[in-house]
Amino acid sequence: MRTPGQAIELIDYSQEQASDWIVPKPAVLKSSDWNGVHLELHQQPTFATAEHQHTMHVLACGLADSSGINAPGARWLDGKVERERRSAGDIAIIPAGIAHRCSWDTPAQFMVLAIEPRLLQQVGQDWVNDPIELIPHFMNEKDEFIQTIFSTLKAEIATGGMGSNVLVDSLKTALAIHLLRKYCATRPKLSSYTDGLSQTKLALVTDYINDHLHHDLKLDEIAAIAQISLYHFLRLFKQRMGITPHQYILQCRIHKAKDLLEHSELTIAEIAIRTGFCDQSHLTRYFKRLVGVTPNQLLQSMNR
Repeated sequence: MRTPGQAIELIDYSQEQASDWIVPKPAVLKSSDWNGVHLELHQQPTFATAEHQHTMHVLACGLADSSGINAPGARWLDGKVERERRSAGDIAIIPAGIAHRCSWDTPAQFMVLAIEPRLLQQVGQDWVNDPIELIPHFMNEKDEFIQTIFSTLKAEIATGGMGSNVLVDSLKTALAIHLLRKYCATRPKLSSYTDGLSQTKLALVTDYINDHLHHDLKLDEIAAIAQISLYHFLRLFKQRMGITPHQYILQCRIHKAKDLLEHSELTIAEIAIRTGFCDQSHLTRYFKRLVGVTPNQLLQSMNR
């Protein structure tokens, strides 16, 4: 508890080691350079935090230990206190700027996902005219959608690889939409683009993608080319193309790789870099999945 006149501590997850001072042990796994979101996996002994605020919206997800035991405790949110069961998959929501502290009665495993408020503003610009305010929630209920986002992002930290930014962009946009629909203080009103994604804008987008396959493409930059919000871009692109932007980019990369294999003297490793894959193994894995053979097998069949 703060003493009178004591300044409240701020945690900014966009900074390195932001949470280290508030918990006994550093996070065992954390993301880096995800532009607007940050994930951490914690394994902590029994502890209690000092009162603090976050500069970002923070979601916490309970995890059972290896024996399936939960880690109950108490949480203080904006002057309210509640005991929490913290079962695996239970979600707490701590909006940015809210006074917060918590205690854990037993050793605990949990994940923390921090989201820049500007991300919700960008995604919700067509829904909510007022400033977006999230409703605080204690960790006593599951949210399967958010739990899936946590699990997928955790796996992405562990594996990474080709298309990481595009995948993370898709997930954080989907999460922002879910938060706006279910946990926003103002009920969103969905507007729509009556003309959909025009042929001219679609051509601008697809030309940009094909000209920049060797870059680490980001969905917000692609949506800006179409001059529509990221949410509507994702929805309208799939409506027009039948696949998501992430799937389209992957198909374009594989198509270009196949063309280079058939009509250039580049090595497979060189082609992988030119088509936006991390390395030859990443190209091989996705090439086999979409084409049915590996790049090396395709070259062998051409040389017979």
